[in-house]
Amino acid sequence: MAEQQSKTINDKPKSRPGPLIIVSGPSGCGKSTVIAKVRKTARVPLRVSVSATTRAPRAGEKDATDYHFWTEDFFKEQIRANSFLEWACVHGCYYGTLKSEVIPYREKGIGVILDIDVQGATEIRRIFPDSVSVFMRTRSMETYEERLRSRGTENEESLRRRLAAAQGELNHAGEYNVQVVNEDLDTAVKELREFVESRFEGS
Repeated sequence: MAEQQSKTINDKPKSRPGPLIIVSGPSGCGKSTVIAKVRKTARVPLRVSVSATTRAPRAGEKDATDYHFWTEDFFKEQIRANSFLEWACVHGCYYGTLKSEVIPYREKGIGVILDIDVQGATEIRRIFPDSVSVFMRTRSMETYEERLRSRGTENEESLRRRLAAAQGELNHAGEYNVQVVNEDLDTAVKELREFVESRFEGS
């Protein structure tokens, strides 16, 4: 009888890993703000993966909180060490999603949000078929331009390059499970939070 009980316990199926939620969208669509508010207000265990990058920090950004700010040499060293799930060079800077920011947390049942571009999203879907994805956008290109200009971090050449990239990203919006239009912040937060919470077992 004891042997049977032991066998039954050992055969108990493992709990599902925490959901992996990809969020993409053009610069200026407000992804970071919406994601931060969802993380703070969600009723489920949730974290945002911190990407690594070789770009310089913007005003107010903190290392290991907003990004892991690395030198190009160290980034390439981590590529050779197979530390990334995916990485790419975008606008002359390297960006990557670290395995250590995703896998250990999912194994504990914690949901992980990835704020990545459409190229990275394609690779993550390939690696993790159970991932789900959200494309965040505004209603018009004019809104993107206004938001990018308001940052005060782009010169005219860089701005035009980012707007062209934004149009290219919009062409991939249909590849995502859902789209969230970020015109009203509270509404966008509510829509993303409800989608994230619905991905958890028993929700």
